[in-house]
Amino acid sequence: MSFSSEVKKELLAVEAKSRHCQLAELSAMLSGSGEVSVQNGQMQVSFVTENQQAVARYTKLLQQAGGITAEPTQAGSTYRVDVREEGAVKKLLRLLKQMDSNGTLKTMVFTDGLLLQKSCCKRAFLRGAFLAAGSISNPKKSYHFEIVCCGQAKAEQIQEQLGCFGLDARIVTRKNHEVVYLKEGSQIVDALNIMGAHMALMDLENVRIIKEMRNDINRIVNCETANINKTVHAAYRQQEAIRYLQKKGMLQSLPRQLQEIAGLRMEYPQATIRELGAYCDPPVGKSGVNHRLRRLEETAQKAGYGKRDDQS
Repeated sequence: MSFSSEVKKELLAVEAKSRHCQLAELSAMLSGSGEVSVQNGQMQVSFVTENQQAVARYTKLLQQAGGITAEPTQAGSTYRVDVREEGAVKKLLRLLKQMDSNGTLKTMVFTDGLLLQKSCCKRAFLRGAFLAAGSISNPKKSYHFEIVCCGQAKAEQIQEQLGCFGLDARIVTRKNHEVVYLKEGSQIVDALNIMGAHMALMDLENVRIIKEMRNDINRIVNCETANINKTVHAAYRQQEAIRYLQKKGMLQSLPRQLQEIAGLRMEYPQATIRELGAYCDPPVGKSGVNHRLRRLEETAQKAGYGKRDDQS
């Protein structure tokens, strides 16, 4: 089972106890995967999905929120739940604020704001929208959460509801559909928490922790490698400068401290600055060792070290 399927399975088990939350979730599912049509002169409301579990959720919400019974049908991998009885259709549309008292029908692609006034209803709405047309990638591969919408108005409404919880969702057009998406792992974790998928949230957090630990280790290793390379390069440069001074017979004329550090650098080519300082008599700090090694290099450069003729 994919991670997206696991998330939906968990969400389908979340109980929407309040009627206002049931209506908010029901409206989101219909506006995401529903339609209002006329068959043989009679209006009907249909919910279409390939998720059999979503069918059970939808029919349960119909019964809970409006006492409406509907029988699902299947054609291949697609399931339909049709509400055909005239009284039930009108009752459902009025409950969802899609039909006024005069019988005027609104668009089903946009959930009426009256159903989204409470925080719990916003959560139920987002849960229904995800169950109807959402997906989430396997966090071990990438972080991507999306809900596919049939129009710009629906996408903007979902974006707005996610924004109510501090989530910065984006909208992109893909194959004549608007897609609301999140790409940051922390925001996807928050989205799962908002919808009620707490087990999936823990799974994703565990993956994030492991990924972050690996990234931290890689950064440390890369930093250590860079520091080692820098130290090795500096030590090699210092030894070459000392060899040049020895070749020119200049080392013996330098101050005792410089002769001492030169001898220690040649004796301990892989030693760190701190270690070289500890070998001095008396011991010298890092800044002191660095100063002496710089003076050796400067002296060698003034004597001609680094020029082409001297390197050949």
